[in-house]
Amino acid sequence: MGKILAGAILISALVAGAAMYYLQVYHFYEEVAADGTNDVVLTSLVTGAPEPVLYDNFTAIDANSSPIRYRACFTTAMSHAMLTETYELYERAEPLTAPDWFDCYDAQAIGLALEEGRALAFLGQRDVIYGVDRVVAITEDGRGYAWHQINRCGEVVFDGQPAPDDCPEPPQGY
Repeated sequence: MGKILAGAILISALVAGAAMYYLQVYHFYEEVAADGTNDVVLTSLVTGAPEPVLYDNFTAIDANSSPIRYRACFTTAMSHAMLTETYELYERAEPLTAPDWFDCYDAQAIGLALEEGRALAFLGQRDVIYGVDRVVAITEDGRGYAWHQINRCGEVVFDGQPAPDDCPEPPQGY
């Protein structure tokens, strides 16, 4: 009787583990449909507002299960010199990993390119969701990547603390 019970527990654990893996890596992600104009935006130094930029070959994924699951890849012909004169740089950019099957996006390679200066990080949009910024990194050869990253205000509020004085007031329920 003990062997049957142990076998049932083992099989249940394997099924539950496989289901959790599938749900985390595949099920919740959906491909983002490109609209062709506003898929890639950067925040202007002049206006402080997000503006669409020139891009091509856009592909992205997102999930409703978390505000930081957004990942995107694209290409652009815009140079680093033009980008830095026009758009707001993003300090402390930390690319978040993507599922292995989203093979255009490699967080380690993007992070290394940022550290070595082969890529620059820009603010795509501040508070795309309260406390979460869209960050856009562009390499010297025009490959671009975007992800959502928790900002300073979000870090504080999501830890249950009141928003700092220089942060916007969080919406109800935070």
